[in-house]
Amino acid sequence: MKQRFYALDIFRGSTVAFMVLVNNPGSWSHLYAPLEHASWHGCTPTDLVFPFFLFAVGNALSFVTPRLKEQGNAVFWQKTVKRTAWIFLTGVLLNWFPFVKWDDNGLLTGKPFADLRIPGVLQRIALCYFFAAIIAYYLKPRAVLLVSIGLLIIYWLLCLALGGTDPYSLEGWFGLDIDKWVLGSRHLYKGEGVPFDPEGIASTLPAIAQVTGGYLAGNYLMQHRPAFHPSGSRVSQAFLALILAAGCCIVAGLMWNPFFPINKKIWTSSYVLFANGWAIALLAIIIYITEIRQWRAWGRIFAVFGKNPLFVFVLSGVLARLYNLVRIPDTEMGTPVVKGLGKWSYDHFFAPVFGNLNGSLLYAVTHVLLFFVIAWWMDRKKVYIRL
Repeated sequence: MKQRFYALDIFRGSTVAFMVLVNNPGSWSHLYAPLEHASWHGCTPTDLVFPFFLFAVGNALSFVTPRLKEQGNAVFWQKTVKRTAWIFLTGVLLNWFPFVKWDDNGLLTGKPFADLRIPGVLQRIALCYFFAAIIAYYLKPRAVLLVSIGLLIIYWLLCLALGGTDPYSLEGWFGLDIDKWVLGSRHLYKGEGVPFDPEGIASTLPAIAQVTGGYLAGNYLMQHRPAFHPSGSRVSQAFLALILAAGCCIVAGLMWNPFFPINKKIWTSSYVLFANGWAIALLAIIIYITEIRQWRAWGRIFAVFGKNPLFVFVLSGVLARLYNLVRIPDTEMGTPVVKGLGKWSYDHFFAPVFGNLNGSLLYAVTHVLLFFVIAWWMDRKKVYIRL
């Protein structure tokens, strides 16, 4: 931990805090535009949250990989496979949790495995981590960069070669058929009205480059760490190099956009470049503030999230699902209904007091503050849970 960048904890923690914010609105019908995902093509601030987290996974990988190389192949494979399995299994169990649901008759029944969604956020993190770790372990940084570019180009060519008339549409995207064939329609997300999973098999391929991009950025930070210190002789050059890299990625993504549209739901290659560019830019700004200018106190708010990122994410998902088990009798338009605890608290406190939009936002902010307290307590007690 001697080489740990405080700025990386802030970057990772702010990403987790924003994930909690966007995943826990008071009402999905009342969201400010920046807190919504793009309907298909395009990118909102919310669409950057998940790739930022994958980028942060790559940052962490850059600090771990040298130690794994010292310990040898057997240790590397043991730790990598074990961590991949734990994260993937946790994601599947989180999708299944709390393993029971209320049926139409008001009775608790088991959630059948036959309808369990297999892919998910943690599952994608696990798979991307696994393949990025192998790439980073066996290849030098220049080769990692070339492989990353290759993954993005190969995915584009697969979309063109195997896709339908419109290869970037929901119906024409080739990955949909792969997910249905391998996983089955019942094990996919249904949020688009049809079986379609934004964390499916095919779109995991370009997402690996999200992690390797974070790895390359972290590797650069390790090599040039003295340059980011106030007394460093190459402060401006190192900082400008990050800004230049960010600008190149963003511009490259925008230039690719007309031919391969920026799209989170099928995780296009232009989206990877665009998101990684903004991740590098944000990281550079945080480094400038905390490492170069030494304005560090404010970052404590986010850094505590960054110490237990996956645990906080999982716990926020567990709590949201537990809300639905707590049923409260209520009325709606004069009709007796039963609501989950979350919806009931929004309808009876947040919306009446703050309005629909502000109430929905403040409901989410309340959850961020709740998990800040938990993360702060864990950090104070030196409790760090690494999946």
